[in-house]
Amino acid sequence: MATAAASSASEPEVEPQAGPEAEGEEDEAKAASVGRKVPSRAVAADAAKTKGPGWDLHQEGVSESDGDEEDAMASSAESSPGEDEWEYDEEEEKNQLEIERLEEQLSINAYDYNCHVELIRLLRLEGELNKVRMARQKMSEIFPLTEELWLEWLHDDISMAMDGLDREHVYELFERAVTDYICPNIWLEYGQYSVGGIGQKGGLEKVRSVFERALSSVGLHMTKGLAIWEAYREFESAIVEAARLEKVHSLFRRQLAIPLYDMEATFAEYEEWSEEPIPESVLQSYQRALEQLEKYKPYEEALLQAEAPRLAEYQAYIDFEMKIGDPARIQLIFERALVENCLVPDLWIRYSQYLDRQLKVKDLVLSVHSRAVRNCPWTVALWSRYLLAMERHGVDHQMISATFESALSAGFIQATDYVEIWQVYLDYLRRRVDFRQDSSKELEELRSMFTRALEYLQQEVEERFSESGDPSCMIMQSWARVEARLCNNMQKARELWDSIMTRGNAKYANMWLEYYNLERAHGDTQHCRKALHRAVQCTSDYPEHVCEVLLTMERTEGTLEDWDVAIQKTETRLARVNEQRMKAAEKEAALVQQEEERAEQRKKVRAEKKALKKKKKTRGADKRKADEEDEKEWDEEVEEQPSKRRKLENSLASGVSSAVEEETELSGECVTIDVGPPSKQKEKAASLKRDMPKVAHDSSKDSVTVFVSNLPYSIEEPEAKLRPLFEACGEVVQIRPIFSNRGDFRGYCYVEFKEEKSAQQALQLDRKTVEGRPMFVSPCVDKSKNPDFKVFRYSTTLEKHKLFISGLPFSCTKEELEDICKAHGTVKDLRLVTNRAGKPKGLAYVEYENESQASQAVMKMDGMTIKENVIKVAISNPPQRKVPEKPEGRPGPGAPMVPRQMYGARGKGRTQLSLLPRALQRQSAAPQAENGPAGPAATTSVATEAPKMSNADFAKLLLRK
Repeated sequence: MATAAASSASEPEVEPQAGPEAEGEEDEAKAASVGRKVPSRAVAADAAKTKGPGWDLHQEGVSESDGDEEDAMASSAESSPGEDEWEYDEEEEKNQLEIERLEEQLSINAYDYNCHVELIRLLRLEGELNKVRMARQKMSEIFPLTEELWLEWLHDDISMAMDGLDREHVYELFERAVTDYICPNIWLEYGQYSVGGIGQKGGLEKVRSVFERALSSVGLHMTKGLAIWEAYREFESAIVEAARLEKVHSLFRRQLAIPLYDMEATFAEYEEWSEEPIPESVLQSYQRALEQLEKYKPYEEALLQAEAPRLAEYQAYIDFEMKIGDPARIQLIFERALVENCLVPDLWIRYSQYLDRQLKVKDLVLSVHSRAVRNCPWTVALWSRYLLAMERHGVDHQMISATFESALSAGFIQATDYVEIWQVYLDYLRRRVDFRQDSSKELEELRSMFTRALEYLQQEVEERFSESGDPSCMIMQSWARVEARLCNNMQKARELWDSIMTRGNAKYANMWLEYYNLERAHGDTQHCRKALHRAVQCTSDYPEHVCEVLLTMERTEGTLEDWDVAIQKTETRLARVNEQRMKAAEKEAALVQQEEERAEQRKKVRAEKKALKKKKKTRGADKRKADEEDEKEWDEEVEEQPSKRRKLENSLASGVSSAVEEETELSGECVTIDVGPPSKQKEKAASLKRDMPKVAHDSSKDSVTVFVSNLPYSIEEPEAKLRPLFEACGEVVQIRPIFSNRGDFRGYCYVEFKEEKSAQQALQLDRKTVEGRPMFVSPCVDKSKNPDFKVFRYSTTLEKHKLFISGLPFSCTKEELEDICKAHGTVKDLRLVTNRAGKPKGLAYVEYENESQASQAVMKMDGMTIKENVIKVAISNPPQRKVPEKPEGRPGPGAPMVPRQMYGARGKGRTQLSLLPRALQRQSAAPQAENGPAGPAATTSVATEAPKMSNADFAKLLLRK
């Protein structure tokens, strides 16, 4: 009976074992089809041994005729070597060189994940089975392996398993595989493989143990747990014994009590299989599971619809499970989220924190902490939590010390991270010491570790980051507190504080007060007084506070002589501090005064030059004004007096220039000017006003118009150059380039489309290169009506999936950088930062598909050398853009004319000069104005009576002395 049961139970294992082999044959066929090297003879021999003596060509799906054809092909190849043989040799040599290169690179940096994966692939392709196994072993010791890598490894070892010892080795691999991540497929393979060993001693118990553990691990998986349940039931159903029927009943009932997809099909199968009516309790459990399934479906559907890594969807799912509070389901959803977000430290921290505070199961907690630091070794918070968890659960001291040493070699990103991990470990060592004893092994170890910590920060960390990471000497302060409070060794504490002060901390009042408080608690009054006297002399940030503490102490405990000394020292010190502050203020005031004098001098020189220039052009300006008032008379004078024609052309050109400038400010009105040869530019400028009508801007068309700027001035025909570019976005109604009064293109234009969607699509052409310069394309907006409108297409907040790279060589192209970044993940977008002329600035932004890829790229690329330039890589977190304050409303005509304090778009100018004539400044400064008092009340009353002043009036005021 047992033999029959064993044979029937082993039948389901036939298909799973054949599957990987068939897949391997297909992979070999594919490899051969693309010209890769086929596996070596050793691989074929091992495969033959694995198949056993009954293996033949028919079992492998190869006919005798196929074998004859292969022999014929082989004989012909030996007689006359063909091109394929040469290709195989070249490919083999190329692979061997690549393998040597990868091995050398891994000897330098063992944490290069991609190198490990590529080396395993090449060794497997070359048939180096022992080397493949060693490479996989090394990689698994450093990194957790993905489901695909584990399944590939397991299939290879299953195909080579010969006896019971080999089977035990495969079992060990399965045990390691299921601990890295929660993988339903690996558990399914494990259960099916264990079925093949049912004929061995304890085989039945082994199979059931594996399936029960699989159900505990992934049985609650909404979408993939069903396969585990069905495989377990099929196994139990195959064992034809009456006693086993109850086991199948139990499996059905357990499965129907859990919310899983396709529960209805399972229930129908149970009804068909069961010969007895289904108990009422089972029906009630089934109905409750269906109700729970409806609650979980929105979250599962969100995961199915989203793209990997689906971090936001998993976070929402976790929040939902935390509210319900089922520990098994909470653990499962965390594990599912970590499969796709294994490089997100915050997720590991949240998971470990839940386990530390809620479950508190030693093996589970320590396993999760260990996996966390293997996935994100650069995160100091994970290492700190791991050390605390190990101490909390009573792990051996040697193991904790080994974990700490691993943390030191993890490669943290900041110098302060090393200070934090040292602090955590020193706190642990301090808690091990029994301070009731004068001396102990633990106390000596604590002191030696304090010494080592200071040396490590000074040598290793400072050499790497150019700073120790501990400017406030927190570790030294901790050591001093331990010596003073717990060891009653104030002498050692004072030596440590002397060392702290000599490291640049003597100028800070808070450091002296910390030392003073330690002396007050564990020292004596004499040393307290001495410390405060030194503090009074050395403190530079808050000397008044230190002086106050010294006087308070002497008032409470000191003698009259101590009081006199304290008064004398504090008064002397404060007087010196005040003197230094006054000198600094005077020096600053002198610099300000000098700057004001130089600004006034420059203002005076410019005013004199401007006045002289206006005086020379007064007569010409009056004539131009008279001529512009009567255009008909101007035309007759042009014909009769050619000498005046040049002056009128200049006047017209000036008018055109002002019209163009007005159009630029409003992003509306535009005049199209044709550029001709230099000899004809003046004639065209003169005839422009008469021949070309002015195009009035229609603000209702702003939605179908885009503003194009930063174009090269050298474009001869902007409209012909730009039209093909913008017609790709939709039908173009008009392109209006802007020209100067001399007929030169000014580098910007307006493009009007027929449809709004075409204008929106045209915005995608922003930063497109036109004749070597990036073209800026922005919406057409009247800034006089929308002064706060700003266009900035890039985010200014933290983006965890985007990297900021600096220090790039200017010769680095986008394609070269993209090839480097692709090695660490999928690059969605890459942007090289350029100036307005299109020249690179050595900066770039790289957007990855998810946060985990970006985190891995930071770890691998930071400090990389590209064309002799060492680059810096960090997560993109731009500083906040400074938004200028809104200017106050424009004063009325009669309001006092005072210079505005508002800065322009370019920030604060070099000279803060008032552009108001001095004559007006004198009037506003006088206590009594001509039209009434100078106060605000009088200003409003006479605002409407103030006469309007022309440009000539202002010129007269400037010339008045």
